[in-house]
Amino acid sequence: MGDVIVDVPGGSNNHNYANVTLIVELARLHGVHAVWAGWGHASENPTLPDMLAESKPHPIKFIGPQGPPMRALGDKIGSTIIAQSAGVPCIAWNGQNVRAQYDKQTGSLPESALEEASVATASDAEEAAKTVGFPIMIKASEGGGGKGIRMVQKAEDVANAYRQVCGEVPGSPIFIMKLSSNSRHLEVQLLADEYGDAVALNGRDCSVQRRHQKIIEEGPPVAADPAVWAEMEKAAVALAKAVHYTNAGTVEYLYSETESKFYFLELNPRLQVEQPVTEMITRVNLPAAQLQVAMGIPLHNIPEIRELYGKNRFEDDPRDLIVSRIDFEKEQRVPPNGHCIAVRITAENAEAGFKPTSGGIQELNFRSTPNVWGYFSMDSSGSIHEFADSQFGHLFASGTDREQARRNMVLALKELSIRGDISTTVDYISKLIELEDYVSNNIDTGWLDAIIKGNEHGMGTAEGVLLKRRTSVNIKTVHDHMYVVMGATIVAFDRCSEGEKRFLDLLEIGQLPPRSLLKMQHEVELILSGCKYKLICTRSGPSSFSIVVSGEESKSVVTNIRLLSDGGYLIEIGGISHVAYLTNKGDVATGMRLNVGGANIVFSPDYDPSSLRTDVAGKLVKKLKADGDRVKKGEPYGEIEVMKMFMPLKVEESGTLTWQVNEGAALAPGDLLASLELDNPENVSQVSEFSGDLSVPGWGVPGQSVAGSRPHLLLRAAVEKLNAAVSGYRLSREEIEGALSDLGVAATDPKLPVFEIEEQLSVLSGRIPSPLFDRISSTLREFSQSCEAQAGSGVQLR
Repeated sequence: MGDVIVDVPGGSNNHNYANVTLIVELARLHGVHAVWAGWGHASENPTLPDMLAESKPHPIKFIGPQGPPMRALGDKIGSTIIAQSAGVPCIAWNGQNVRAQYDKQTGSLPESALEEASVATASDAEEAAKTVGFPIMIKASEGGGGKGIRMVQKAEDVANAYRQVCGEVPGSPIFIMKLSSNSRHLEVQLLADEYGDAVALNGRDCSVQRRHQKIIEEGPPVAADPAVWAEMEKAAVALAKAVHYTNAGTVEYLYSETESKFYFLELNPRLQVEQPVTEMITRVNLPAAQLQVAMGIPLHNIPEIRELYGKNRFEDDPRDLIVSRIDFEKEQRVPPNGHCIAVRITAENAEAGFKPTSGGIQELNFRSTPNVWGYFSMDSSGSIHEFADSQFGHLFASGTDREQARRNMVLALKELSIRGDISTTVDYISKLIELEDYVSNNIDTGWLDAIIKGNEHGMGTAEGVLLKRRTSVNIKTVHDHMYVVMGATIVAFDRCSEGEKRFLDLLEIGQLPPRSLLKMQHEVELILSGCKYKLICTRSGPSSFSIVVSGEESKSVVTNIRLLSDGGYLIEIGGISHVAYLTNKGDVATGMRLNVGGANIVFSPDYDPSSLRTDVAGKLVKKLKADGDRVKKGEPYGEIEVMKMFMPLKVEESGTLTWQVNEGAALAPGDLLASLELDNPENVSQVSEFSGDLSVPGWGVPGQSVAGSRPHLLLRAAVEKLNAAVSGYRLSREEIEGALSDLGVAATDPKLPVFEIEEQLSVLSGRIPSPLFDRISSTLREFSQSCEAQAGSGVQLR
């Protein structure tokens, strides 16, 4: 609905959406009256509302809080000092004894108070950590969205974690707070006007997090005791009024269920990406409310706020701007409108510890329903670029209660299809929210990280947890075998197709191509779930393959494959068809990756701990070890910046390090970072090798007759198989003998002509007069019955 769209410079956000000077200059150039910054980027930078207010020739309204309260509350250290000075409960931290008076005019606290509550050096951090007590959180005051925060369990890790936090949010003050284990992350949605009124628009439970970044949000919070929740809302409103806060904001708390106590975390002076949760349960359009507040409309004049407090939209004449006031401290809100669950869709590899990924998207298929709404954003080329945040979509499912909302979300995630170069968490989360702990709401902020860390196979997948809890080992075996067979079929098919193309290209230019290009048998090695499969794939027809485990040639699985127009593969195994997409052909660092029915199947690369490679695109920001240093197994040797996150690089085995790249180097997946001379190469663990039968009940076996098949279908299959044999495809003796046997059975079946005629006539159904068609069908049935009777009496029909 915009009148003008303005292109801005590309690259990292300090060139565009976080560039305050650029935003203000463009706003002045186009004569806008107001600026809405949404969330992220410059939305929490108090310089933006300050510069807009000072704009010439006329001030520009910022749709959000003014600069002074944003500066005070957007700073985590400052907001915590203000909160504890106002009597709001705060968790133990290095500045817990600091009290200060907030200056409402300038929006500032005394510099001495801020300095006293900050940690300036790594040694100061170590001292503060001992005082607060482990485990601790080292946090950047200006951080957010998972950046500038590290959990530390022991004293020797404090210095390194402190430096990482400083690197992720340069120039930000740092503070240390106690880690509250087994707590919930609950937040209150605020809306305040410029006349001193503030209301709490219910809240959200954001306890499902990994690396302290939210994955699932829901509302209303049902875990908190109602009386305690009312106190949390009351404290949030009091904090907003204490600093003359205006517009929308969110007060975040840690809540201990066992103690029924809450502790202030921070106030986010902006909307948050999960705000539609609140919109669905309150029916208040938050961006519209932000606009109305910025226009100077009091809260009690906003129709949706009035309805939230059980009032008519306007008790007086709708044309009259003066309506009755609402005492928000005494009036009660109407009950929430059901329940809403939100799931963030991120470009991360759940199988590799939620590492961010970037790349193109070939297909994104999502259908909104009355109960599920969602949005997605990517650049014009259909890709997630390396400067973006890993989140590129959000789904919101509503229901009459939590369980109904959860069921609606499960269905939406299973129907969502995203295919491309990136990995996503869709399949992971669809299984995660079916775990008993989530269904029963028995979760906390450490729940997901514990699942990832505690997985025995190192995959950290929700599927592995589900299978382990249900003790359905057979299900996992079936899935692994199916994925391995599909992967091997695709690899063999692509190799054959490439060989044929090369063969024909050489013929076209008059060269004699080598016969090896038409190779009908290929050896394929795949590693899945820590097990290596050495397979022999034999092409038995234009689109059919026989897959056997090396050394187990008598036990094979037959597959059929077709290439789809969108680049996917239609693969039939044992009478069941599957659609698969090859999202990554694999290399020395990443391995092959398939997308089957929305699930990402990752085949591991061959394990080589002596070559240290990156499996994501990024930049090497720091070498933690120098050339020739000895590193222990599991010890970090460097840091890489991936999509605005600093991630440690760790060695898998002990050895001596030799770097191959310099700090600041741009890296692509598979790039060699360093080599490692192993201390004990003979002790390096190897993946186990699979031996046995790949097939499971219901899968086809070569040479087996299709018992019970109609004779015309049996004849057709036998002829196709024999044609394949004489065309040069490789069939075993048993397969050929089986085809000859089927040919004889089908050709001598007296009902063969009946079925062949019925098949041809089926296309005429409805196209010729009904009486004539019925008479033909009746004659065929009589002939078929006569054939059966004569065959039963021993008469041989020819």
